[in-house]
Amino acid sequence: MGSWVNEAVFYQIYPIGFCGAPQYNDCKQEYRLDKIKEWIPHLRKLNVNALYLGPVFDSTKHGYDTKDYYRIDTRLGDNASFKSICDELHANGIKIVLDGVFNHVGREFWAFKDVQQKGQSSEYCSWFYNLNFGGGSPCGDPFWYEGWNGHYDLVKLNLRNPAVVDHLIGAVEMWMDEFGIDGLRLDAADCVDFDFFRRLRSFCKGKKSDFWLMGEIIHGDYSRWANPEMLDSVTNYECYKGIYSSHNDHNYFEIAHSLQRQFANGGIYRNIYTYNFLDNHDVNRLASNLKDKRHLKNCYALMYTMPGAPSIYYGSEWGIEGQRTWDSDEVLRPCLDINNIPNADNELCQYISKLGFIHRKLPAIMNGSFENTIIKNEQLVFCRRAEGQTAYVAFNLCDHDERIGFNIDGGCSTLTDVLNNNESFAATGYVEINIPANSARILVLNNGDFKLEYTQNESLNALPQQTEQLQTEPEYAPTAQEMKAEESLKPSVGAIVKKADGCEYKIVAIAADCDTKEEIIVYKNLSTGELSAARGNTGQPAC
Repeated sequence: MGSWVNEAVFYQIYPIGFCGAPQYNDCKQEYRLDKIKEWIPHLRKLNVNALYLGPVFDSTKHGYDTKDYYRIDTRLGDNASFKSICDELHANGIKIVLDGVFNHVGREFWAFKDVQQKGQSSEYCSWFYNLNFGGGSPCGDPFWYEGWNGHYDLVKLNLRNPAVVDHLIGAVEMWMDEFGIDGLRLDAADCVDFDFFRRLRSFCKGKKSDFWLMGEIIHGDYSRWANPEMLDSVTNYECYKGIYSSHNDHNYFEIAHSLQRQFANGGIYRNIYTYNFLDNHDVNRLASNLKDKRHLKNCYALMYTMPGAPSIYYGSEWGIEGQRTWDSDEVLRPCLDINNIPNADNELCQYISKLGFIHRKLPAIMNGSFENTIIKNEQLVFCRRAEGQTAYVAFNLCDHDERIGFNIDGGCSTLTDVLNNNESFAATGYVEINIPANSARILVLNNGDFKLEYTQNESLNALPQQTEQLQTEPEYAPTAQEMKAEESLKPSVGAIVKKADGCEYKIVAIAADCDTKEEIIVYKNLSTGELSAARGNTGQPAC
């Protein structure tokens, strides 16, 4: 698994809902998905550096009923516009993970339509699982086929057919080459043939070693799918439920048990960097699941500090609500205007931004071991350790302050609460601290001189720390004169330069360090697409 995932803070968008696209594809070309560009500053403020996009390829209705794997849904844009979106996300240090819907297709998928038109003479009859002409389908076809979970608008593919596998792998290759994507979320992974996942992994890793593969798994043993032969990670539904349920029932033993079982010494998923979430496009919004909205912050603090990668579902950073019904998921997938979020909880959004900053600054939180320290019904303390750093995370979910004591590593030392203005607590192998009502503390063990100064606009990956007057790459192609720019000249955005390593780079942004005002240049390697940053013309790395 690529190291970028271990440092990732994800943001999930369901594109068709996010863009306010028509419920049914009217085949009219619209560039609704371009609105993502307007959200990039917001993602940066949240310290997000990875975007998981739900289905973007041509479909009939909701995106999971694919018509064409090689074409962006006309309701969202086209391949060229999507490439522009991906380029801008990458220029801002944001990785891109797409939804790989490979278990099934829609009834308007071109190969299925060929079967409908030609019957048994179609060369694509073998492309679909259990398709036979011994009876009719519930949709009125003169043949039978298997639908996903009994939904016959979703036609199950035969992933044992080499031609089907080649078609899907070819699509992934196009997505990697044309859009430069960094990973895939595999829909309905529990239904997908294991050999297909093995082939997919071999292809993707051979093409891009840090390419990330994550499967949607709702129950079962995660290691069946996430292992060295198949996927890198899975959705952690067990802890998704455990987090909100523990707060609703005032019972931290539930989530503590799951965390211990999964991640502690001897835990069954210690080698899996799970994809963690509190809500998504299929389940109720967290603000609707919680009985007491005062627990929103603690839920996010827990997700951001437990092992694995945290993820925000678009809009939930403002505490918006939404409950699914038996008939529809649409309320979970609203069209949002970044400048007019209904009933926005801006304090929660700021809090989540701070959690993202802390998560990406502390090695112990990103990659550390896990150990429960104190478990009570309404209080919980666990410890994370990595790279010489130890952090204790403490929670109180009751409506009054609580004082709690626990043993810590070492002798005389200090615990600094980086979540709450670097408040410090002296300790000598044991500490007692006050935890305010409905709150959390993230306590870093140190010798008394450790502080973490929160900067909301913390930039991402290779980009400089908080930038001013960021110049973005122009839409037009650079002129011939600009193409000849040399490093010895004053750099300009769009210029192509050749460095001492013999590689050609394009300058995609120029910024100023907010502290030193020193010029920082962001380069894109034209061979690999990787970003790097250097201070002025010195070539000194910025990070």
